[in-house]
Amino acid sequence: MAIEIRQHEPGKDLKDFMRVPHLVLANDPTWIAPLNMLVKEQLTPAKNPFFEHADVALFTAWKDGQLVGRISAQIDREHLKKHQDGTGFFGFFDTTDDAEVGQALVDAAAGFLRERGMKRMRGPLSLSINEETGMLVDGFDYPPMMMCPHHARYQSAIAESAGLSKEMDLFGWRYVVEELPRRVVRAHEAVTALPEVQIRTLDKKNVDAELKQVLEVWDDAWKDNWAHVSMTEAEVKAFVDTMKLIIEEQLSLIAEIDGEPAAICFAAPNLNEAARDLGGKLSPMGVAKLAWRMLIKKPRTARLILLGVKEKFRVQRKYGYLPMAMVYEIKTRGEKLGYEWGELGWTLESNAPVNVMIRAMGCKPYKTYRVFEKTL
Repeated sequence: MAIEIRQHEPGKDLKDFMRVPHLVLANDPTWIAPLNMLVKEQLTPAKNPFFEHADVALFTAWKDGQLVGRISAQIDREHLKKHQDGTGFFGFFDTTDDAEVGQALVDAAAGFLRERGMKRMRGPLSLSINEETGMLVDGFDYPPMMMCPHHARYQSAIAESAGLSKEMDLFGWRYVVEELPRRVVRAHEAVTALPEVQIRTLDKKNVDAELKQVLEVWDDAWKDNWAHVSMTEAEVKAFVDTMKLIIEEQLSLIAEIDGEPAAICFAAPNLNEAARDLGGKLSPMGVAKLAWRMLIKKPRTARLILLGVKEKFRVQRKYGYLPMAMVYEIKTRGEKLGYEWGELGWTLESNAPVNVMIRAMGCKPYKTYRVFEKTL
């Protein structure tokens, strides 16, 4: 029977689009359903400032009257303004194990992008490089961390059969809380001995301004990375409003050099651990469970989301150990708080210096998220 593609309006027609992963991944024991409330906000123009600079289309696929897949297509004008490369994007790519379904959905997204002048499509980005990025292609035995993608084991084969090919791999790194290598301890000692350097905890009483400062340092540190796009002022505010609800003060660090913010290291408790059995739904009982698990019991896993040093300090040799020193601080504080392990990432496969440094800290790559491309 022919595959039917239906288009859905962001913010208004989301029920079937949001149902797809619950159908596709229902029997995956490691999958954790994201909270429906957060996904709905992400896909609603009035709630997600990404839509202020993007055109977005949502598609579902139907076969024999059954819902069998979904995909988004989006054009990010902030990306085009910076990179001027004619690249559009796709995301939310989940299907049954059916190559025809994958092909039909990729064709629908490609058609939307091609009609608007795009020369290639890249993804999955759901919806932007600053949200969930990549398709899980390795590391299926571990549940997804907060703000990280999870896919069926066959999904990458579906993508390749639809003409998508690898553009870049992103690594997620696993660190089990244990004694750090001696080189990391020495790095911390060397950095903290510098009189002009102060590593301090984020001031939660002034959390909005502090988190904004964290993002400013991160943006400077990452501005030359592959596919980087700066957050707009509205996106920064939205990120701050979300993060301050779950922030762990002791895992949020700012390093100052002569009083100037120079580096940041920002980790957060793993919301997914607390939401694992909720099925994405927040009933009154679910809200109570989530609040108790996040605020009282507290997760035992965390994700290091942001780590970076401003360029003008990164090029100075004496501050080369600053990232290691901050990870030492995070590890020490996290251990006291009862955290058992965490994910660092993602990092680009092409960023050899950073990956070497992370390995030196005792971390091991445990997940690979792949970004695909296709010429239109």
